Amino acid sequence: MPRRSILLFAGACLAIAAALAIVTVVVVGNRPSATRGEIGATGQPLVGGDFQLVNQDGRPVDQTLLNGKWSLVFFGFTYCPEFCPTTLAELAAVQQRLGDKADDLQIVFVSIDPERDTPQQLKDYLSSDGFPKGTIGLTGTPDQVAQAAKAYRAYYEKVGEGEGYTMNHSLTVYLMGPDGRFRTAVAYGLGPDKATRIIEDAMARG
Repeated sequence: MPRRSILLFAGACLAIAAALAIVTVVVVGNRPSATRGEIGATGQPLVGGDFQLVNQDGRPVDQTLLNGKWSLVFFGFTYCPEFCPTTLAELAAVQQRLGDKADDLQIVFVSIDPERDTPQQLKDYLSSDGFPKGTIGLTGTPDQVAQAAKAYRAYYEKVGEGEGYTMNHSLTVYLMGPDGRFRTAVAYGLGPDKATRIIEDAMARG
């Protein structure tokens, strides 16, 4: 290959490498902080913490609700048109696939729409066919909900005004251990089989 062609080829390779490096920096740098989270001394993201809410029966609960069982914690709202019912239906399928292991797992649905999601509204919604059996619904005052979401690095935002408003929110399901501490995240849209494997692997590690 002529010297000039070699130099042109090498220059093109360097340009491509530089472009890829810039794209990587931009993509990583623009991730929401709720996704990255802070990292604790153990190397695990600092997800979870204190909260004060009420369940679907109107009873006050706090973070000790998570003690003694594996918990899948999910933030959503009952008027959600697609993502929340899809996630809950997938978790119902996971529940079935886990078999007897599901006895050690509870599903916790935290509303980020306290304006509409009363305890009774949560109770009616979570009793729908196709949703996980025994799901615990939680709601509270706007400040209480904001504190819980902040502890879990969960993003949400009200969009629109009047009765027709909706809520934008993150879709991550958080797997918490029996000690109430974060174990791993289950991303939206993985499908029941893959989500079940992630949960089983975490349970096996303890």
